[in-house]
Amino acid sequence: MNEQTDTNPLFTAVVLAGDRGPQDPVALATGASCKALSPVAGRPMIVRVLAALSQSAQVGKIVLSGPARPHLEQSPPLLQGIDADQWAWLAPAATPSTSAYAALQTVPKQVPVLLTTADHALLRHEIVDHFCRSARRKSCDLAVAFVAHEQVTSAFPGMRRTASRFRDGGFCGCNLFAFMTPEARTAADFWCRVEHQRKHPWRMIRILGWRPLIGYLMRRLTLEATLEMLGRRLGIRICPILLPYPEAAVDVDKVSDHKAVERILETL
Repeated sequence: MNEQTDTNPLFTAVVLAGDRGPQDPVALATGASCKALSPVAGRPMIVRVLAALSQSAQVGKIVLSGPARPHLEQSPPLLQGIDADQWAWLAPAATPSTSAYAALQTVPKQVPVLLTTADHALLRHEIVDHFCRSARRKSCDLAVAFVAHEQVTSAFPGMRRTASRFRDGGFCGCNLFAFMTPEARTAADFWCRVEHQRKHPWRMIRILGWRPLIGYLMRRLTLEATLEMLGRRLGIRICPILLPYPEAAVDVDKVSDHKAVERILETL
């Protein structure tokens, strides 16, 4: 296990591995009991994520939020790792946001938390180390990873990735979040509130505020300015971390993503 100091504690990594139900298209296509256990190039996705985190010089403890216990029984490597204290396990909550919130409550407040997801099949320890070191250098409470959309399309022609458009360009999220301070954990509570209101647009606007929403829709704001404005509303400092790794923006959300990731791994 990596060593830590009082002034520079290692990150505790939280991996969200909850299940979307028996009809998840990726699980159905791969014959897995849940998406997190879907094999990618012969290895379950979640095992690939755990390997990247375990090899990172920035990560100490690893906490799994899911899969649900019945799915764990289908994966001896996961059970063996839990029994050997390689990682801790929590039952997933009803939604990703509530799972994240519950997992954060188990980590001492002085310890920074790296949050990611089990479908981050192309994650490598170099990506984790780069993001965590960059987050430590920033003066912020919450750091969020992005890759420029043009980098993704250049590296993987034909792959469709969702991009958020700002005045300074399009950016793809990377499912990597660094909670650097106790104050940052209010963002998990905010995520819960927004998620619960996602079917009620006017309530969401009341939570988010008109100004950042209008600024984003009209592309008046840069990515950094948008996060700064959102942070002020939450009472924390949020900063973007731009990664030089286009694969960091690729997760396995659809069957087409699964096929694309396997093609990418064949070239590495």
